[in-house]
Amino acid sequence: MKNHIINLSAVLFLAVIAAGCSSAPSRFYTLNSTATVDGAANSNVAVIVGPVSIPAEVDRPQFTVQVAPNRVAVDEFNRWAAPLNDNIARVVAGNLAVLLGTPRVATVPGANFNSAYRVTISVQRFESVPGKSVLVDAVWVVRPPSVGAAQSGRTVATEPVSGDDFDALASAHSRALAKVSSDIAAAIRAQVDVKP
Repeated sequence: MKNHIINLSAVLFLAVIAAGCSSAPSRFYTLNSTATVDGAANSNVAVIVGPVSIPAEVDRPQFTVQVAPNRVAVDEFNRWAAPLNDNIARVVAGNLAVLLGTPRVATVPGANFNSAYRVTISVQRFESVPGKSVLVDAVWVVRPPSVGAAQSGRTVATEPVSGDDFDALASAHSRALAKVSSDIAAAIRAQVDVKP
């Protein structure tokens, strides 16, 4: 009987410890294409987006949030569903398909379009301040399919965050990337318009 009580006590003790060690479930987020048709004529161009590089401090599955001017926190339970650079490339490609009115937009490495414009993006800053704002600072280059000079630009997009949760941060980043995409689309349209 004494051994039975000791075994029961041990089981109860382990159950309490296990319950105390359980953690909140992780939540996973994606970025979304949010561009809308801007009234410009559709084009028949092909565009390949990528590679996209991102700062080392956000190159991780977890959200990195700004908590002070020189301090960030990595949130273990709020994560990106895919690598952030792939997520950004996918969203920019989706936005460009809408803005340019062409279905021939894809990301590398799977894209194999002939005579395609190539877009590379170097994200300099990808900042998230919960409940306040996000910032995307991106340097991009558009290379024409054949002859012609590449065009580069820089877009710094700040968007307000409409809530204190991570859904609001992801939505704000999606809107900021729509601004980056709009500048890239304008550069592609300018190159298409000057082609002989």
